[in-house]
Amino acid sequence: MTLLHVHDYGGDGPQLVLLHGFSRSLADWDAAATLLTAGHRVLSVDLPGHGRSPDVSPWTMPTVVRHIADTLDAHGVPEAVLVGHSLGGMVAVEYARAHPNRARAAVNLDGFWWEREYPGADRVGEALLASSGAIAPPEYIQQKVADDSARLGIPADRAEAAARAAARLLPDGTWQTLPERATALEIRDELHKLGALGVTTWLAGADCPLLLVQAGRRLPPAPGMEWFDDFSTRFGQEVSDELAALSRTRPSITVNRIDATHAMNLGAPEAVATLVSDFVRGLLQPS
Repeated sequence: MTLLHVHDYGGDGPQLVLLHGFSRSLADWDAAATLLTAGHRVLSVDLPGHGRSPDVSPWTMPTVVRHIADTLDAHGVPEAVLVGHSLGGMVAVEYARAHPNRARAAVNLDGFWWEREYPGADRVGEALLASSGAIAPPEYIQQKVADDSARLGIPADRAEAAARAAARLLPDGTWQTLPERATALEIRDELHKLGALGVTTWLAGADCPLLLVQAGRRLPPAPGMEWFDDFSTRFGQEVSDELAALSRTRPSITVNRIDATHAMNLGAPEAVATLVSDFVRGLLQPS
Protein backbone atom coordinates (compact mmCIF):
# COMPACT_ATOMS: atom_id res chain seq x y z
CA MET A 1 0.00 0.00 0.00
CA THR A 2 1.30 3.44 -0.97
CA LEU A 3 -0.19 6.37 0.93
CA LEU A 4 -0.10 9.77 -0.71
CA HIS A 5 0.57 13.11 0.94
CA VAL A 6 -2.61 14.97 1.88
CA HIS A 7 -3.65 18.26 3.41
CA ASP A 8 -6.77 18.29 5.57
CA TYR A 9 -8.43 21.71 5.39
CA GLY A 10 -11.23 20.71 7.76
CA GLY A 11 -14.70 22.12 7.29
CA ASP A 12 -18.10 20.54 7.68
CA GLY A 13 -20.46 19.20 5.03
CA PRO A 14 -20.19 16.98 1.94
CA GLN A 15 -16.69 15.58 1.52
CA LEU A 16 -14.56 17.03 -1.28
CA VAL A 17 -11.23 15.58 -2.44
CA LEU A 18 -9.12 18.00 -4.50
CA LEU A 19 -6.59 16.87 -7.12
CA HIS A 20 -4.05 19.11 -8.89
CA GLY A 21 -2.61 19.22 -12.39
CA PHE A 22 0.59 17.97 -14.02
CA SER A 23 3.82 19.33 -12.50
CA ARG A 24 1.80 21.03 -9.76
CA SER A 25 0.89 20.15 -6.15
CA LEU A 26 -1.97 20.32 -3.69
CA ALA A 27 -0.82 23.84 -2.73
CA ASP A 28 -2.52 25.06 -5.93
CA TRP A 29 -5.81 24.49 -4.10
CA ASP A 30 -5.04 26.52 -0.95
CA ALA A 31 -7.11 29.59 -1.80
CA ALA A 32 -10.11 27.73 -3.24
CA ALA A 33 -10.02 25.07 -0.50
CA THR A 34 -10.19 27.68 2.23
CA LEU A 35 -13.35 29.07 0.63
CA LEU A 36 -14.87 25.61 0.16
CA THR A 37 -14.59 24.73 3.87
CA ALA A 38 -17.53 27.07 4.52
CA GLY A 39 -19.86 24.28 3.36
CA HIS A 40 -17.73 21.19 2.84
CA ARG A 41 -15.19 18.87 4.43
CA VAL A 42 -12.11 19.37 2.27
CA LEU A 43 -9.06 17.17 1.71
CA SER A 44 -6.44 17.68 -1.00
CA VAL A 45 -3.98 15.09 -2.33
CA ASP A 46 -0.55 15.23 -3.98
CA LEU A 47 -0.64 12.87 -6.96
CA PRO A 48 2.17 10.27 -7.15
CA GLY A 49 5.47 11.80 -8.22
CA HIS A 50 4.26 15.30 -7.35
CA GLY A 51 4.63 17.53 -4.31
CA ARG A 52 5.45 15.45 -1.25
CA SER A 53 3.90 12.18 -2.44
CA PRO A 54 6.14 9.20 -3.30
CA ASP A 55 6.66 8.24 -6.91
CA VAL A 56 5.15 5.06 -8.36
CA SER A 57 6.23 2.99 -11.33
CA PRO A 58 4.63 2.46 -13.65
CA TRP A 59 2.50 5.61 -13.36
CA THR A 60 -0.82 4.34 -14.73
CA MET A 61 -4.36 5.52 -14.10
CA PRO A 62 -5.45 2.26 -12.39
CA THR A 63 -2.42 2.41 -10.09
CA VAL A 64 -2.95 6.06 -9.21
CA VAL A 65 -6.67 5.51 -8.58
CA ARG A 66 -5.85 2.59 -6.27
CA HIS A 67 -3.38 4.68 -4.26
CA ILE A 68 -5.93 7.47 -3.91
CA ALA A 69 -8.52 4.97 -2.67
CA ASP A 70 -6.04 3.54 -0.14
CA THR A 71 -5.14 7.06 1.01
CA LEU A 72 -8.79 8.03 1.47
CA ASP A 73 -9.40 4.82 3.42
CA ALA A 74 -6.53 5.70 5.72
CA HIS A 75 -8.12 9.11 6.35
CA GLY A 76 -11.60 7.73 6.93
CA VAL A 77 -13.15 8.99 3.70
CA PRO A 78 -15.51 6.31 2.35
CA GLU A 79 -17.32 8.60 -0.12
CA ALA A 80 -16.51 11.95 -1.71
CA VAL A 81 -16.96 14.31 -4.61
CA LEU A 82 -13.66 14.24 -6.52
CA VAL A 83 -12.64 17.66 -7.87
CA GLY A 84 -9.65 17.73 -10.19
CA HIS A 85 -7.86 20.35 -12.25
CA SER A 86 -6.27 19.40 -15.59
CA LEU A 87 -4.49 16.04 -15.06
CA GLY A 88 -6.31 15.85 -11.73
CA GLY A 89 -9.63 16.27 -13.53
CA MET A 90 -8.91 13.24 -15.67
CA VAL A 91 -7.89 11.27 -12.59
CA ALA A 92 -11.15 12.31 -10.89
CA VAL A 93 -13.16 10.88 -13.78
CA GLU A 94 -11.13 7.66 -13.75
CA TYR A 95 -11.64 7.35 -9.99
CA ALA A 96 -15.39 7.76 -10.44
CA ARG A 97 -15.41 5.08 -13.13
CA ALA A 98 -13.41 2.63 -11.01
CA HIS A 99 -15.26 3.31 -7.72
CA PRO A 100 -18.89 4.20 -8.49
CA ASN A 101 -19.86 3.35 -4.90
CA ARG A 102 -17.27 5.77 -3.49
CA ALA A 103 -17.50 8.71 -5.89
CA ARG A 104 -20.61 10.74 -5.21
CA ALA A 105 -19.72 12.83 -8.25
CA ALA A 106 -16.69 14.12 -10.12
CA VAL A 107 -15.68 17.59 -11.26
CA ASN A 108 -13.20 17.93 -14.12
CA LEU A 109 -11.75 21.43 -14.45
CA ASP A 110 -10.29 21.68 -17.97
CA GLY A 111 -8.81 18.18 -17.94
CA PHE A 112 -8.93 16.98 -21.55
CA TRP A 113 -6.24 15.50 -23.79
CA TRP A 114 -5.61 14.57 -27.40
CA GLU A 115 -4.49 11.50 -29.29
CA ARG A 116 -0.79 10.99 -30.02
CA GLU A 117 -1.28 11.76 -33.73
CA TYR A 118 -3.23 14.99 -33.14
CA PRO A 119 -1.60 17.84 -35.14
CA GLY A 120 0.87 19.60 -32.85
CA ALA A 121 0.72 16.97 -30.09
CA ASP A 122 4.40 16.15 -30.52
CA ARG A 123 5.39 19.76 -29.83
CA VAL A 124 3.25 19.89 -26.69
CA GLY A 125 4.79 16.63 -25.51
CA GLU A 126 8.30 17.96 -26.04
CA ALA A 127 7.51 21.09 -24.01
CA LEU A 128 5.99 19.01 -21.23
CA LEU A 129 9.00 16.72 -21.00
CA ALA A 130 11.51 19.57 -21.19
CA SER A 131 10.21 20.96 -17.90
CA SER A 132 10.13 17.61 -16.08
CA GLY A 133 12.87 16.58 -13.69
CA ALA A 134 15.07 19.50 -14.69
CA ILE A 135 17.64 20.99 -12.32
CA ALA A 136 16.92 24.68 -11.99
CA PRO A 137 19.12 27.41 -10.46
CA PRO A 138 18.52 28.84 -6.95
CA GLU A 139 16.65 31.81 -8.44
CA TYR A 140 14.12 29.48 -10.13
CA ILE A 141 11.32 30.22 -7.66
CA GLN A 142 11.66 33.99 -8.00
CA GLN A 143 11.66 33.69 -11.80
CA LYS A 144 8.59 31.47 -11.81
CA VAL A 145 6.71 33.73 -9.42
CA ALA A 146 7.42 36.74 -11.63
CA ASP A 147 6.28 34.86 -14.73
CA ASP A 148 3.09 33.44 -13.18
CA SER A 149 2.15 36.78 -11.67
CA ALA A 150 2.68 38.64 -14.93
CA ARG A 151 1.17 36.11 -17.36
CA LEU A 152 -1.59 34.61 -15.22
CA GLY A 153 -2.45 37.36 -12.79
CA ILE A 154 -1.77 35.17 -9.77
CA PRO A 155 -0.92 37.12 -6.59
CA ALA A 156 2.80 36.82 -5.84
CA ASP A 157 2.38 35.20 -2.41
CA ARG A 158 0.06 32.54 -3.82
CA ALA A 159 2.34 31.95 -6.81
CA GLU A 160 5.39 31.55 -4.56
CA ALA A 161 3.74 29.03 -2.22
CA ALA A 162 2.56 27.01 -5.21
CA ALA A 163 5.95 27.11 -6.94
CA ARG A 164 7.83 25.97 -3.84
CA ALA A 165 5.42 23.10 -3.18
CA ALA A 166 5.66 21.84 -6.76
CA ALA A 167 9.48 21.51 -6.84
CA ARG A 168 12.13 19.78 -4.76
CA LEU A 169 14.84 21.86 -3.04
CA LEU A 170 18.22 20.16 -3.38
CA PRO A 171 21.08 20.40 -0.80
CA ASP A 172 23.12 22.77 -2.99
CA GLY A 173 20.27 25.29 -3.20
CA THR A 174 19.12 24.34 -6.70
CA TRP A 175 15.63 23.06 -7.47
CA GLN A 176 14.42 19.94 -9.22
CA THR A 177 11.14 20.27 -11.07
CA LEU A 178 8.58 17.50 -10.65
CA PRO A 179 7.61 14.96 -11.79
CA GLU A 180 10.88 13.38 -12.84
CA ARG A 181 11.33 12.72 -16.54
CA ALA A 182 10.68 8.96 -16.42
CA THR A 183 7.40 9.58 -14.60
CA ALA A 184 6.45 12.35 -17.03
CA LEU A 185 6.92 9.94 -19.94
CA GLU A 186 4.55 7.45 -18.31
CA ILE A 187 1.98 10.14 -17.57
CA ARG A 188 2.12 11.38 -21.16
CA ASP A 189 1.52 7.83 -22.44
CA GLU A 190 -1.48 7.42 -20.12
CA LEU A 191 -2.96 10.71 -21.30
CA HIS A 192 -2.52 9.75 -24.95
CA LYS A 193 -4.41 6.49 -24.27
CA LEU A 194 -7.37 8.43 -22.91
CA GLY A 195 -7.10 11.10 -25.59
CA ALA A 196 -7.22 8.47 -28.34
CA LEU A 197 -10.72 7.51 -27.19
CA GLY A 198 -12.21 10.95 -27.78
CA VAL A 199 -14.20 12.74 -25.09
CA THR A 200 -17.50 10.95 -25.75
CA THR A 201 -16.07 7.43 -25.61
CA TRP A 202 -13.79 8.29 -22.68
CA LEU A 203 -16.72 9.44 -20.55
CA ALA A 204 -18.82 6.37 -21.34
CA GLY A 205 -19.10 4.24 -18.22
CA ALA A 206 -18.57 7.13 -15.82
CA ASP A 207 -22.18 7.14 -14.69
CA CYS A 208 -22.10 9.33 -11.59
CA PRO A 209 -22.94 13.04 -11.91
CA LEU A 210 -20.14 14.85 -13.75
CA LEU A 211 -19.37 18.55 -13.94
CA LEU A 212 -17.12 19.22 -16.93
CA VAL A 213 -15.61 22.71 -17.10
CA GLN A 214 -13.58 24.49 -19.76
CA ALA A 215 -11.51 27.64 -19.37
CA GLY A 216 -13.17 30.67 -20.91
CA ARG A 217 -9.92 32.58 -21.51
CA ARG A 218 -6.78 31.47 -23.29
CA LEU A 219 -3.40 31.47 -21.63
CA PRO A 220 -1.12 34.31 -22.74
CA PRO A 221 1.55 32.67 -24.92
CA ALA A 222 4.88 31.96 -23.28
CA PRO A 223 7.98 33.14 -25.17
CA GLY A 224 8.76 30.66 -27.93
CA MET A 225 5.36 28.94 -27.65
CA GLU A 226 3.18 31.36 -29.60
CA TRP A 227 2.07 28.40 -31.74
CA PHE A 228 0.31 26.89 -28.71
CA ASP A 229 -2.47 29.47 -28.92
CA ASP A 230 -3.71 28.05 -32.23
CA PHE A 231 -3.32 24.49 -30.95
CA SER A 232 -5.31 25.07 -27.76
CA THR A 233 -8.02 27.10 -29.52
CA ARG A 234 -8.58 24.37 -32.11
CA PHE A 235 -8.59 21.54 -29.58
CA GLY A 236 -10.73 23.48 -27.11
CA GLN A 237 -13.42 24.06 -29.74
CA GLU A 238 -13.48 20.35 -30.62
CA VAL A 239 -13.90 19.44 -26.95
CA SER A 240 -16.60 22.08 -26.55
CA ASP A 241 -18.58 20.61 -29.47
CA GLU A 242 -18.40 17.10 -27.99
CA LEU A 243 -19.38 18.30 -24.52
CA ALA A 244 -22.38 20.20 -25.88
CA ALA A 245 -23.61 17.06 -27.64
CA LEU A 246 -23.04 14.94 -24.52
CA SER A 247 -24.95 17.32 -22.27
CA ARG A 248 -28.01 16.98 -24.53
CA THR A 249 -28.09 13.20 -24.30
CA ARG A 250 -26.77 12.44 -20.79
CA PRO A 251 -28.67 14.13 -17.93
CA SER A 252 -25.90 13.20 -15.47
CA ILE A 253 -23.44 15.46 -17.30
CA THR A 254 -23.31 19.20 -16.60
CA VAL A 255 -21.13 21.39 -18.81
CA ASN A 256 -19.90 24.83 -17.84
CA ARG A 257 -17.30 27.42 -18.72
CA ILE A 258 -15.46 29.67 -16.31
CA ASP A 259 -14.09 33.15 -17.01
CA ALA A 260 -10.48 32.21 -16.29
CA THR A 261 -7.44 30.71 -17.96
CA HIS A 262 -6.47 27.06 -17.65
CA ALA A 263 -4.79 27.81 -14.29
CA MET A 264 -8.22 28.57 -12.86
CA ASN A 265 -7.79 27.21 -9.33
CA LEU A 266 -4.81 29.54 -8.86
CA GLY A 267 -6.02 32.50 -10.87
CA ALA A 268 -9.73 32.48 -10.04
CA PRO A 269 -10.21 30.52 -6.78
CA GLU A 270 -13.40 32.39 -5.86
CA ALA A 271 -15.09 31.51 -9.15
CA VAL A 272 -13.94 27.89 -8.91
CA ALA A 273 -15.20 27.56 -5.32
CA THR A 274 -18.58 29.03 -6.28
CA LEU A 275 -18.93 26.70 -9.27
CA VAL A 276 -18.07 23.60 -7.22
CA SER A 277 -20.30 24.62 -4.30
CA ASP A 278 -23.29 25.26 -6.58
CA PHE A 279 -22.80 21.89 -8.29
CA VAL A 280 -22.60 19.98 -5.00
CA ARG A 281 -25.61 21.86 -3.63
CA GLY A 282 -27.57 20.76 -6.70
CA LEU A 283 -26.68 17.13 -6.00
CA LEU A 284 -28.33 17.37 -2.57
CA GLN A 285 -31.58 18.89 -3.77
CA PRO A 286 -34.48 16.46 -4.26
CA SER A 287 -35.13 15.65 -7.91
